[in-house]
Amino acid sequence: MKPTTRGTLAAVVTGVAATVGAAGPAAAAGTVPVPVPLGGVSKSLDMELPRLGAELPLIKPGAPEGPRYVTGRLLPDRALPQLPVSTGLPGLDARAPLPHVLGDNAFDHLDVDGPGGDMRALAPGLSVDAPLTQPDGGNFGLPATKLPEAGVIAPVVQTVAGGNLATGPGL
Repeated sequence: MKPTTRGTLAAVVTGVAATVGAAGPAAAAGTVPVPVPLGGVSKSLDMELPRLGAELPLIKPGAPEGPRYVTGRLLPDRALPQLPVSTGLPGLDARAPLPHVLGDNAFDHLDVDGPGGDMRALAPGLSVDAPLTQPDGGNFGLPATKLPEAGVIAPVVQTVAGGNLATGPGL
């Protein structure tokens, strides 16, 4: 193997190991941190660059409720049950330098912080009923006809989002 190939392979393995090591504890918390490394570019250009970082949530599906049997119907209620999903909103942390627009004493940095939040959701469901009634004793045990019923159960999303925007000298 050439020395450049070995060096490249060592860099890739080191990066993967660092990513897995950083994501291990975060996976238990429900988010995976995604840093954007701009430190080398900042030093090589000899200027301050924005600092960026994000958190990506992990989706955790739940167990759906089973169908419920209702008297007077041939098919169970909620034939296609709603699937509960819990996850988080993606987080963002960014800090950027600003030019001195209002003079030297004014703000020169902008900081945006949008922490990840919890989110609960229910997928849409379906409720249908057959165009027949239950067997009727007065009709020799035969079911009667009726209008078919179909309904879509609307999806539900519950979350609280928040964020901070700050400016100042040398945040």
